[in-house]
Amino acid sequence: MTAPHDLLLARCTPGAPRLEGSALDAELARQPAWAPDPERRLIARRFGFDNFYQVMAFVNAVAEIAHAQDHHPDLLVSYAACTVSFSTHSCSGLSLNDFICAAQVSALPEAQA
Repeated sequence: MTAPHDLLLARCTPGAPRLEGSALDAELARQPAWAPDPERRLIARRFGFDNFYQVMAFVNAVAEIAHAQDHHPDLLVSYAACTVSFSTHSCSGLSLNDFICAAQVSALPEAQA
């Protein structure tokens, strides 16, 4: 298992296996701001902003991470918020890749607005 600060420097791995059981529980505990869906197949977090310009700056910063990691989230964009959801489609659930990207998105300066 990777230490929380290591997720900020980690790279996503193609074909990462699905996390289950205690391994998944540990990753969820390390990212408490990210909520799993009832089936624990994705994690999501809502980020609030003062205006649409800030939302779009955040979306573009998320896109940079997604491109660099080749791991792309679903985004729900509105005037003053963006909800980011990660899942690993190739394993039909959550992999370490989702938690790497979640940690990196949470650390964005734009996420602190």
